[in-house]
Amino acid sequence: MPYTVEWTVRLNLFEDDEGTTKARVVPDTGDTALIGRGAAHCHPADTNVPEIGDELAAGRAMRDLAQQLLNAAERDIESTGATAPSTRQDPGWPV
Repeated sequence: MPYTVEWTVRLNLFEDDEGTTKARVVPDTGDTALIGRGAAHCHPADTNVPEIGDELAAGRAMRDLAQQLLNAAERDIESTGATAPSTRQDPGWPV
C-alpha cells in the first residue's frame, strides 16, 4: 500500500538586541504541534559573521525538532503496545 505525504517546514531566523541569533523551526504536518528552537551568539573575541550564527542557530533548532519527532514516534509506537526501537542512536556507520 503506497503512501505519500508532504510536510512543509518553516524556519525563522532573527537577532535579538544582545546579538544572539535565534531560530525557530515549525513543521506543518497537519496535526503535530512541535516547535524546534536554537540559538547562537558570537564570542566577543571572534569576528562577527552573521551567516555562521544563522547556520548554528538553524542547525540547533532542527536538531531540537528532530529529537522531539523521535520522542513522539517512540511514544506513538509504545502506545500501540509494540516495543519502541532505539531512536537515540546516531545514524551512520558503527564506530
